[in-house]
Amino acid sequence: MTGKYSISRQKAEIAFSNIQTQVFAKDKAVEELASLTQSREEKTLRLREARLAKERDERASAPSAGLTKRARPR
Repeated sequence: MTGKYSISRQKAEIAFSNIQTQVFAKDKAVEELASLTQSREEKTLRLREARLAKERDERASAPSAGLTKRARPR
């Protein structure tokens, strides 16, 4: 690159390359953050569904347990 272009062109090419590297690094960081966010949202959804299923099961078993206690003579 040294003999083919003028010094100002070489400096401009180097500056452009540096900026381009920074842009690619930012893009990669944004992609990583998006991936982490998606993973966190998927985990939150799984945990929420598990909690709701557990609460449904507890509610379903609670009334039947309460009925058996009330049915006993005192």
